[in-house]
Amino acid sequence: MLSMRAEIISVGTELLLGHIVNTNASFLSKRLASLGIDVYHHITVGDNPIRLADALNEALTRSGIIITTGGLGPTVDDITLRTIGSAMSRAMVFEKKIAKYIKLYFKKSNIRKIPKDALRQAYVPRGALWFENKVGTAPAILIPHGKKIIVSLPGPPRELVPLFEKSIIPYLRKKGFAGNWIIKTRTIKISGFAEVDVNNAVKDLLSMGPYTTLGIYAHLGEAHLKITSKAKNEKTADREIKKVEAIIRKRLGNYVYGADNETLESVVGEMLTKKKLICAVAESCTGGLISNMFTNVSGSSKYFKMGIIAYSNTAKVELLGVPEEKIEKYGAVSKEVALSMAEGIKKVSGADISLATTGIAGPTGGTTKKPVGLVYIAAIGYKLKMVKKYRFSGNREEIKLQTSISALNLIRAVL
Repeated sequence: MLSMRAEIISVGTELLLGHIVNTNASFLSKRLASLGIDVYHHITVGDNPIRLADALNEALTRSGIIITTGGLGPTVDDITLRTIGSAMSRAMVFEKKIAKYIKLYFKKSNIRKIPKDALRQAYVPRGALWFENKVGTAPAILIPHGKKIIVSLPGPPRELVPLFEKSIIPYLRKKGFAGNWIIKTRTIKISGFAEVDVNNAVKDLLSMGPYTTLGIYAHLGEAHLKITSKAKNEKTADREIKKVEAIIRKRLGNYVYGADNETLESVVGEMLTKKKLICAVAESCTGGLISNMFTNVSGSSKYFKMGIIAYSNTAKVELLGVPEEKIEKYGAVSKEVALSMAEGIKKVSGADISLATTGIAGPTGGTTKKPVGLVYIAAIGYKLKMVKKYRFSGNREEIKLQTSISALNLIRAVL
């Protein structure tokens, strides 16, 4: 049914130019899926009324719910509502109640003189429903069009999200646009196992269907498996997802570190907390990124004691006690120096587990014997010492991130 099919039209030249990442489309697709509404098309158009009208007319031929985002502001390049009105042959009318709350918004903001153009947002296509924006001035607009609807939402996510949650979703449910199905997704996260190996391990599951499907998605240093189930109710969807998840976990074992909103750093933090262990880090090539990841988790002071960025050879010697002769003999990027760094930070901090990284992040500094991307990561626990050699590819930031992810995963292995 067309009424159960939605389409998202994102309006804004800044989106096409890549100046802004389109998080609105992602949010809307997820929330619509949770209502059992399929999203088959995403369209992005610039601030051009002709192209927007073309996109709108095309969308109306294949979808029952068209949602536009952006272009509702007071400036001349905010053309969404005027274009929709023209395409639907509806005159623009002035809504006094919208004007009233716009004026109140500026009054609350201690702005005495209301910008003249702000009241342009009080003009809406004749017959449209509108929903007050509690965060900004542009209301959400809903235009019935036969058995279909056009919903226009402001572009800023802090305005769009509450409007959609508190106004549009209740409308969709009340008017029967929400489906009799729900679509639910669970993401299984894997680290330390190459995407191609993950693919080989679950290849047969990737062709499942039609109501429960599995997709593989590559991320820097990780692979994610998304299990999606379309079912009559949440209980059935959960049951089908659990079946597939059990198979994945059995096949991939400890390479699976978490699911959904869990991060590698939060999982490692939970393990350290459970075992009542303290960790410290000595970083060279990662430049503090591992420490940053640790401390991104609220409450990390319970298990993360300190980090030292010993970037230069002098710092490695003076702060961590790495022997100068070891650096001269093996080079700063070596398993010997990585291990000495880990030993040094463990001694300085008194931590139970220590971690150290040294490598060549590039783009310069590589040689034939020690190319860009060569990294050594050392970990010392209460009963073991471990050094691993890695060869990463990518730019400087990508190598640093891959090193940090691998370092966290190494601690997870130690634990």
